Amino acid sequence: MHAQIVLFDGFDPLDVVAPYEVLYAGGTASAGALTVELVSAEGPREVVSGTGALTLRATGTLDPRAADLIVVPGASGRVGEPGEVPDVDAGEGAWRQDEFVPVLLGRALTTPLPALLKEALDDPTVTVATVCGGSLIPAMAGLLEGRHATTHHLGLDMLDATGVHAVRARVVDDGNLVSGAGVTSGLDLGLHLLERELGPRIAHAVETLFAHERRGTVWRATGPAPATL
Repeated sequence: MHAQIVLFDGFDPLDVVAPYEVLYAGGTASAGALTVELVSAEGPREVVSGTGALTLRATGTLDPRAADLIVVPGASGRVGEPGEVPDVDAGEGAWRQDEFVPVLLGRALTTPLPALLKEALDDPTVTVATVCGGSLIPAMAGLLEGRHATTHHLGLDMLDATGVHAVRARVVDDGNLVSGAGVTSGLDLGLHLLERELGPRIAHAVETLFAHERRGTVWRATGPAPATL
């Protein structure tokens, strides 16, 4: 199994590093059954995150035909005050420090990323996983209408407005779409993917190594609907 974690200008580092470490450790614990790499839609390059000047290198090109799992992080930037909107020209030109998160996510829509994610989502053998605001990228591209997903709690209304069934849960499993909520949910998302793909013993070994206990129940659209509590 091969996983590709996507980098784009302004990405949130923890959204990337948390699942990367979990998946990498899962590959080690499974004697190489899982491999993982950092990629970008444009190919190998240095990619600047939205947190300071922290930079990671994409060593490959996002390729849904080569990946079994694609992980899309959210962005790190300014949330702003209630009602505050970005400057008209905020999304123009190269990435700059302290931009609004919606601007960073919106800029990712102008890259080849949405088309590549569509290709991945159209292939039932490929799982697309998102962390935090990462679900908003395919959602804003119109790729998740009618699906169940989650995102950071500040973005749930925006996710819902795209036609997604937004779920307030730590991790949401909707088949070939798996999404995590807040930034640290990348750990839980990665462990859930390990359990789902490689089994609970591998996931437990990595969970023990990282001294991290998963939080919450993974939400799936199965079983009876609960009555109003």
